[in-house]
Amino acid sequence: MIPKWYHFPMALTVRTDEELEDALVSLAHSEGISKQEVIRRAVLDRHERSMHVTRVSDSTQRMIARWGDVLERLGSA
Repeated sequence: MIPKWYHFPMALTVRTDEELEDALVSLAHSEGISKQEVIRRAVLDRHERSMHVTRVSDSTQRMIARWGDVLERLGSA
């Protein structure tokens, strides 16, 4: 059983190199947000894109299974 406290927001330490730190500072400054918010948005955006790719791939496989024979005939016509 997972303790209830485990699901509350928690702190996270991110170790950066000079290149990442410079990029974070630049983005935070240009967008008027914190470095934490830059990282938060980047992770959520990456997650959203990843999920979209998965949904498109799954949908494509379903359409091929259902309409593959029709698409094959259209392609050879």
